[in-house]
Amino acid sequence: MTRILVADDEPLIRQAIREYAEFEGWEVVEARDGREAVELALDHAQGFDAAVLDIMMPRLDGFSACKEIRRQRDVPVLLLSARGEEYDKLFGFEVGADDYVVKPFSGRELMARIKVLIGRHQKNDAAPDVCAFGGLEVDFKGRSVSVDGNPVSLTPKEYDLLFFLVRHPNTAFSREQLLAQVWGYDFYGDDRTVDAYIKMLRADLGGYRKHIVTLRGMGYKFDTQT
Repeated sequence: MTRILVADDEPLIRQAIREYAEFEGWEVVEARDGREAVELALDHAQGFDAAVLDIMMPRLDGFSACKEIRRQRDVPVLLLSARGEEYDKLFGFEVGADDYVVKPFSGRELMARIKVLIGRHQKNDAAPDVCAFGGLEVDFKGRSVSVDGNPVSLTPKEYDLLFFLVRHPNTAFSREQLLAQVWGYDFYGDDRTVDAYIKMLRADLGGYRKHIVTLRGMGYKFDTQT
């Protein structure tokens, strides 16, 4: 059964999401604040297929909760907020969110977006748990990367970008395709966002940066033969 975590300090919002989710046949676990959401996400034995986090919550806000959850668990996160400013959306994606929905929202649209996130994540689960390319090791389940045996600390979106490229080896992607697949189909950024993260990622990978190949005039690919 699909299981989602819903965190919002407003009981009526949690109730509304629960009703729509249960209509889909999903199980819902509720949290009243960001700290409780993190604790549930990390402690829940069976894990979650997706997490829906409100941004403005007591004890720990949704941005911080998202960052902490994505640092330790490979679970798609959708952020909810009454604020629709571009800055908030950009920051949400930077801390690891997969989607961002502004309140008030349509329950049916919210369910559709969650289904997209879960479907994308389940496709990724079919890939091997660990991929190695010489001294570069990418652990999808453990959400970790190491270079010559040394762990590398990446930002949440660096992990997402690297994982996506590694899961589609030797496949060319335009910057627009990477924005859609890694940041979300309605992301408000531009090509420079991808270029900036590729630059950061290459710096973190050191000598293995050569695997991320620039395709002039198009985009990037992860080359396993380099």
